[in-house]
Amino acid sequence: MKIGLNISIGILFLILWVVPCLGECPSADLTGDCRVDLRDLAVFAGQWLSGDGIPEDMVVIPGGTFQMGDSFNEGNPDQLPVHTVTLRHFFMSKYLITNGQYCAFLNAVQPKVVNGTVYGRDDITNSYPYFDTSSVGSWSQIAFTAGAAGQPDRYVVRFKGRSDMSNDPAVCVSWYGAVAYCNWRSQREGKQPCYDLSTWACDFSKYGYRLPTEAEWEYAARGGLAGKRFPWGNTISHDLANYKSDDFYSYDVSTTRGTHPIWSQDGIMPYTSPVGSFAANGYRLYDMAGNVFEWCQDWHSESYYSESPNTNPKGPATGADRVLRCGDWADNATATTVARRIPYFPTACDPSIGFRIVFVIK
Repeated sequence: MKIGLNISIGILFLILWVVPCLGECPSADLTGDCRVDLRDLAVFAGQWLSGDGIPEDMVVIPGGTFQMGDSFNEGNPDQLPVHTVTLRHFFMSKYLITNGQYCAFLNAVQPKVVNGTVYGRDDITNSYPYFDTSSVGSWSQIAFTAGAAGQPDRYVVRFKGRSDMSNDPAVCVSWYGAVAYCNWRSQREGKQPCYDLSTWACDFSKYGYRLPTEAEWEYAARGGLAGKRFPWGNTISHDLANYKSDDFYSYDVSTTRGTHPIWSQDGIMPYTSPVGSFAANGYRLYDMAGNVFEWCQDWHSESYYSESPNTNPKGPATGADRVLRCGDWADNATATTVARRIPYFPTACDPSIGFRIVFVIK
């Protein structure tokens, strides 16, 4: 039965391969190039044989080679030199992880809460915060209620004004909290957890969820475009992204200035926008510029670009800060460029920081 089904699937792919693809990209296009060819068949076969399946919120990012760094030479020194990087294909969440998704994680794992800060149950010294759920000053959109005797703690997504924040990106999540989510989701879906939550090391040989390397993030953010400032081209406006517009940068062509007029109109911070509120890039990814900063796997180094491997780089072995990418609702246009790198301490639970996830197939 399964042999016959495999043959049928193979025939379907071969038919789609030889038939010209017109209009919208076909659903069998797994490499994001709007064609169905043998590369798509190879990706699908890998998924089929592994039994993993492709979750609905993930899209394939086709492997390839790109120029990583600031080709305009208008950013910080750590964005140089521009260098050639080659990556294998991988899967990335098309949206930022939402408050609703992160709330489900918190309710499932039942971490401990100390003075409004969430920690793993095994974190005896409270050294690795996951999340800030306090109601005063944190701008977190997930509320915590301690369970009565014998009852589990309860996490619920808040309303901001009259807005249900379930579909907005989760903020106030630290690097450690993002990693813990990755392991939980891997286990829930029968994948291999990538992280050791005692050492926080990532095992890249595991086939589970993890944070993207910054090479993967920048490659994916570019969406197949070469040498551009943003995922769609060289200028930015409030029609394209959620950020803080000003007159300082010539490539900021927005007709409205300040924070986004739609997402800040309630006057209640954070001014995040629901995921998918703007057009996707060429790889069908949303919010790859603005809305919230995104955690990457890598430690930050000022000089790493000069010594980075050219194939599937994983970042420095050690460091003090992790890398943030993307820009956010409170920052200006230059922070949202695809080459911009921000070093940030991994314990930070900030109202402008969220994350998305990746996985590879066997």
